[in-house]
Amino acid sequence: MSETYDFLFKFLVIGSAGAGKSCLLHQFIETKFKQDSNHTIGVEFGSRVVNVGGKTVKLQIWDTAGQERFRSVTRSYYRGAAGALLVYDITSRETYNALTNWLTDARTLASPNIVIILCGNKKDLDADREVTFLEASRFAQENELMFLETSALTGENVEEAFLKTARTILNKIESGELDPERMGSGIQYGDSSLRQLRQPRGTPAQTKQQCNC
Repeated sequence: MSETYDFLFKFLVIGSAGAGKSCLLHQFIETKFKQDSNHTIGVEFGSRVVNVGGKTVKLQIWDTAGQERFRSVTRSYYRGAAGALLVYDITSRETYNALTNWLTDARTLASPNIVIILCGNKKDLDADREVTFLEASRFAQENELMFLETSALTGENVEEAFLKTARTILNKIESGELDPERMGSGIQYGDSSLRQLRQPRGTPAQTKQQCNC
């Protein structure tokens, strides 16, 4: 049976290798920790339908490889993304220092209106922390990002990171700041009646077959 949903949002999970991106995605989709996780080769994919602000939203999530040698492959997936989790490892200064490059890629290659949340992952390893909450919080503020510290191991704030991003996108649609009809917005109507509600009178309905994802 096909799922019914009001909207579909394309999401990215980006950041350096070893930051725990695949584990975050796995925790969100399966609600459990991914044991024996290897580095992602190219791109992995997951999806989940969630309820956000009274609307049913399907999140289509692309988990991109963090290794430099896959950069050219993963960049092609940025196009038309509505939201992104920008992930670093709180125990690794190196993954934090690379954030600016990832952020530039996201804002250049995806939608200019992409909604990004900064995730300081591996919160469970607080004793080995190399990046303070305050420092990352300041980086997020300066770059107009939302910010949470997460743990893919315990599940802390994982769900909240995805839902907070989806909620912000939905608010922007409702305020008219984001237009799902605009090419490359990373947003699609799942329910054809919603699409028709927003169409000017006299405009023929678009073909129903917009996404069989």
